[in-house]
Amino acid sequence: MSKSNETPPAAEGKKSKKGLIIIILIAIVALGTGVGGTWYFMQMSVDEEGETEKPKPKAKPTTFIDLEIFTVNLQPEENNQYLQVGLTVKVRETEAVQEIAKQMPLIRNRILMLLSSKKAADISSIAGKQQLSQQISDEIRHSLDSEALQEDVREVLFTSFVIQ
Repeated sequence: MSKSNETPPAAEGKKSKKGLIIIILIAIVALGTGVGGTWYFMQMSVDEEGETEKPKPKAKPTTFIDLEIFTVNLQPEENNQYLQVGLTVKVRETEAVQEIAKQMPLIRNRILMLLSSKKAADISSIAGKQQLSQQISDEIRHSLDSEALQEDVREVLFTSFVIQ
């Protein structure tokens, strides 16, 4: 009996069938992964395109409304003091500009009452001025009827500030 390096034909057929099945399974898995990945990324791009198609609201430009100079007597501490202040209101350019013009007597009254209720020591510091600016903004907002218009009032800026 001679020994040869050849395998019997039946064993060779089994190896080739196993190899063929493994190659087919790998191909099916690779194809499925490719199709699944393509579907996923296509869905992602559709979502992104849907978001970019929606019109983004444009930022409304702002404008500044100068108020007349306010001169009020402050609450007495040691002696009589008065405050002279110039104010500018920063507002989005909407109907709020016209509404503020219509409500100006009411707005001026509210601001005068607020300013005359203060003491010089309360509004002399930077923090006091910032708080006063916020309070004046709130008074202007309360003078406007519509909540949308109230949101259009951005802030109040001091253009002059004298305590004497």
